[in-house]
Amino acid sequence: MTRTALAIATLAAGLVLASSPAHAWGPRGHRLVADIAEAGLQPQARAQVDALLEGETEPTLAGVANWADELRASDPDLGRRSASWHYVNIAEQGCDYDAGRDCRAGGCVVEAIRAQAAILADTTQPLEARRQALKFVVHFVGDVHQPMHAGYGHDRGGNDTQISQPDGTRDGRGTNLHSLWDSGLFRDMRESESAQLARLVGTAPVAAEAGDPASWAEGSCRVATTEGVYPPRPKIDGAYIATWRPVAERQIALGGARLAALLNDALSAGDAD
Repeated sequence: MTRTALAIATLAAGLVLASSPAHAWGPRGHRLVADIAEAGLQPQARAQVDALLEGETEPTLAGVANWADELRASDPDLGRRSASWHYVNIAEQGCDYDAGRDCRAGGCVVEAIRAQAAILADTTQPLEARRQALKFVVHFVGDVHQPMHAGYGHDRGGNDTQISQPDGTRDGRGTNLHSLWDSGLFRDMRESESAQLARLVGTAPVAAEAGDPASWAEGSCRVATTEGVYPPRPKIDGAYIATWRPVAERQIALGGARLAALLNDALSAGDAD
């Protein structure tokens, strides 16, 4: 068994003991991205991550993966200041990212990843600044791989596109396209988080390059604008979920591999303290 495979097996076993099955890309998807990334960390990066997260309630990448979404309650001021860092709207631009046009004053997920990764990599920064940057990076790399986070501005990344799910899914109640891709595609899965993790690791690139967050956003945008993602009728059926759930899972696996590569690059030298 390779070191990566062994790490995944250990993570999966821990999830069986520690996690009840959740049914959302929101918390679940972010944790999966983080767990896939953690398994791909090189020793030096892993040591720095461990040092940076020392003292956290759950000192793992998955343990802080949803921190940025929780800021609205835990730190409303930082939550407001970072609200626009979770997404970028480029679908109207043919999925072609231009910083001056699409991300004024750095207020989008692409520039947030770049800025926070730079803070994380800078060993002259205070420990707390680097710890916060790590939390932001883990979350935002997950966000940029959710297609609606790089979609259309006119409907706020699918938030204003109302749909209803099949009877038996949330009792057939209405939702919106963004929420569907955040959580609805996974809501009725019977598979545990640990089993899903073990399966998705096999689909993640073995040695992904970190690449550039702009290209990640453009790729997610191309998913969001693929024919059929916006359903022709307000009520979706099981065939929609069967078609697009694997696409969402590929995005999660890709996000985890790229997060690992970014962290390995950013933490390739120096000590956390």
